[in-house]
Amino acid sequence: QVQLVESGGGLVQAGGSLRLSCAASGSIFSINAMDWYRQPPGKQRELVATVTTGGSTNYIDSVKGRFTISRDNAKKTVYLQMNSLKPEDTAVYYCAVDFTYYSGELKRNIFWGQGTQVTVSS
Repeated sequence: QVQLVESGGGLVQAGGSLRLSCAASGSIFSINAMDWYRQPPGKQRELVATVTTGGSTNYIDSVKGRFTISRDNAKKTVYLQMNSLKPEDTAVYYCAVDFTYYSGELKRNIFWGQGTQVTVSS
């Protein structure tokens, strides 16, 4: 099976920075797209950023120019560098990764991290 472990959340003042990490382990054959989602209090989960196998990235408009998603395939890790944080960035952040993995046979599925809280104070 595959597991994802997130780290790097916390409390920061507006204008500050945080770096989230999401590390994978398990019987991984290949890693496809890697995403970061967030769920603000009382709101629905939203896709924040995506990095494809080829390294192409996409962001929601509200974080463009402030957040950077990156991946290290050798370390099986995806990162989210968050700069110029705003109170409206407060949310639980989740990584979601599309894996091909071994489980008796090759399978493909999306796995989720456990979530990490990011709180930005004004």
